[in-house]
Amino acid sequence: MARGKRTLAGLRGWRPGARFAPLLRATSLDALQRLLVTRLSGKVAFITGGGSGIGRACAELFAQHGARVAVAGRRPEPLEQVAAAIYCRGGEAIALRCDVTEATQVNRAVENAVRRFGRLDVVVNSAGKILVATAEQTTEAQWAEILAVNLTGTFLVSRAALPHLRAAGGGSIINMGSIFSLVGRKARAAYVAAKGGVALLTKAMALDHAAEGIRINCICPAIVDTEMVRALLASYPDPEQARRERIAEIPMGRMGTPEDIAQMALFLASDESRWVTGALLPVDGGFTAA
Repeated sequence: MARGKRTLAGLRGWRPGARFAPLLRATSLDALQRLLVTRLSGKVAFITGGGSGIGRACAELFAQHGARVAVAGRRPEPLEQVAAAIYCRGGEAIALRCDVTEATQVNRAVENAVRRFGRLDVVVNSAGKILVATAEQTTEAQWAEILAVNLTGTFLVSRAALPHLRAAGGGSIINMGSIFSLVGRKARAAYVAAKGGVALLTKAMALDHAAEGIRINCICPAIVDTEMVRALLASYPDPEQARRERIAEIPMGRMGTPEDIAQMALFLASDESRWVTGALLPVDGGFTAA
């Protein structure tokens, strides 16, 4: 055989063993990548806020790594688009309409995911809502809504999922907090209260369920380029100036992307984080280091 020409075809008499057969059957680069990158192979994930932003990025990345995914949220159209995109890449996903503030809808969505896929291993609580207002400016209805979506929704989804995670022999709940779970912020009274609650709910549940092999952690992102953040910036008199000011607060000099956060979620969903629970993990471009 000539130097530099060592190929499988040149290995006379070579026959693939069983473990190589799936690689040879792969008909595309995407298919080959799915076979080689399977950090979540065999796992089932339930992801709220799955139609856009961080939730969508988590759903797509988890599916790429072998998970079967249930994406849940209030708007069916973007959920169905996410599920279809995953299916077209050879993955498995379902779209489930669910308002995380309504216990009946949450319970039904979790049950439907388990009925479809047979188990539950990972939960990502990514549904969220922000309000720019001081305590004095915040109405009772606004206060109730922000806490309901961010904090009560995290509680309801986790409560519904826990029996199924226990039945699977353990699992991972990944809560989406914020850097404002860790520090205060002007004109964010309800949001900071809700995200601070998510952080301590994470710690309380982690202690309650550690012995069952259920790990519960909280990702704390800084500003991330999502639909929610773009809508927030658009509400300012000078959106571009507001954007520059937010970026100036980040030592690494840019906004985060949904994929930046999804990579941390992937680690927490995988067995690689098997000794991590009750952690509050900033993914913030250095914001909280300053």
